[in-house]
Amino acid sequence: MTTDASAAPWADGRSELLERLRDCVGANHVLATADDMAPYTSDWRGRYRGEALAVVFPASTDQVAAVVRACAAAGVRVVPQGGNTGLVGGSVPTGARIADGSAPVVVALRRMNRIREVDPLGNTLVADAGCVLETIQQAADAHGRLYGVSLGAQGSCHIGGNVSTNAGGTGVLKYGNTREQVLGLEVVLPDGRVWNGLRTLRKDNAGYALKQLFIGAEGTLGIVTGVALRLHPKPAAIAAAWLTLDSVNDALAALEAVQSVAGERISGYELLNRAELETVAAQFPDVRLPTDPEAPYAVLLELSDTWARADLAGLLEDALGRLVEAGRLRDAAISASEAQRQAFWFIRHAIAEANRKSGMGLACDVAVPVRALPEFIERASSTIRTRWPNATIVLAAHMGDGNVHFIPRFSFEDWQALEDPAAFADEVRAAVHDEAAALGGTFSAEHGIGRVLPGELARLRAPLELELMRRVRDAIDPASTMNPVIFANG
Repeated sequence: MTTDASAAPWADGRSELLERLRDCVGANHVLATADDMAPYTSDWRGRYRGEALAVVFPASTDQVAAVVRACAAAGVRVVPQGGNTGLVGGSVPTGARIADGSAPVVVALRRMNRIREVDPLGNTLVADAGCVLETIQQAADAHGRLYGVSLGAQGSCHIGGNVSTNAGGTGVLKYGNTREQVLGLEVVLPDGRVWNGLRTLRKDNAGYALKQLFIGAEGTLGIVTGVALRLHPKPAAIAAAWLTLDSVNDALAALEAVQSVAGERISGYELLNRAELETVAAQFPDVRLPTDPEAPYAVLLELSDTWARADLAGLLEDALGRLVEAGRLRDAAISASEAQRQAFWFIRHAIAEANRKSGMGLACDVAVPVRALPEFIERASSTIRTRWPNATIVLAAHMGDGNVHFIPRFSFEDWQALEDPAAFADEVRAAVHDEAAALGGTFSAEHGIGRVLPGELARLRAPLELELMRRVRDAIDPASTMNPVIFANG
């Protein structure tokens, strides 16, 4: 189907908007046919699809503002989109159709991909929101600095999307999540005005910290167009180890032991279960597990230090030797080269693609207090196996910060046999979320709410919290122009 949106029966006035959008960004940067828009109206896994009036590609903050003003004047909603790599469908238009005139305009920021400034002395970087995360990392590296957020989608996700979802990743234990990296923001508001809070100051107590409203807001309050970020000294010494263990309790004991001797040198502590590792090995035949493929659990541990002569390998050998003596480790392998360290990390970063190919996984992005991780994994696993014995449980946890990607996975054949897959998915996720909530945890640690979890937000957050969120949204966007997904359930 290649129907031009402006030719739809309801389109009186919409064709005028399309012309205004073309005036804003150039005719070559507006898509309005279903075929052309398809990559931007579906998520990367093909699970969530919607319809859009148009997809526009602004090249500057002024163009974004002009697009938003045009949409606001026409009463058309706006869905901001970065790299479209999310797992909860937050950048995909939803709940609207071209046929009834309710379809939104998708504002895709990939043309806004400029590094504006790097200040090695001040340890700051300023960039357009459409910069790919890996580009940010490379720009920092070129100046002898490090940007502290790292995740599997870093070669395609955008820094603006990271800000809008408060992305976490594998470096949170040492560097914090995206919120801890943001010094300032530039944001186009729902009425098209531009808030310029793009300051690189470490100290600024002049009123409310407005930037915090937009970090993690998933595009519901405005479109982030520029970011000012903290950088960190580039590590001069790095060492990684692959540990195998019999239980989550052993992994927790190992974390405590390594923390006592390595402290802030720990830059990664990633837990994976055997089913997850078997999934990666099946989808990537060239992968070889570093040690003990029969172990129930493995941990990827990494240390880093800015002192080039730091003996991190020696520290690991000492700490891991003590754990072996205490019966906490089955085996361990310390990386002997940078290539081997990267091979360790390839296994960790390959899990999203491997899971996508292996079945229908219902990714539950929960976090609990670190001490409660063993109990959560045991309780959630028991619940899933009792209620849905045909599920395979795969998990990967940022163990140092309590974040677990707990994924009940079903075969494609079992999934296709379901009468109501959406209701089934909600039931499975709710069962896992309830176990996290019972232990003082959250149902959304780093993936956000998107179009998947508005019901869980309404169910698991206190009425007063929801009221305050709505009041903030209504104050900044009373017409609900911006991405309305999070509050879809009222």
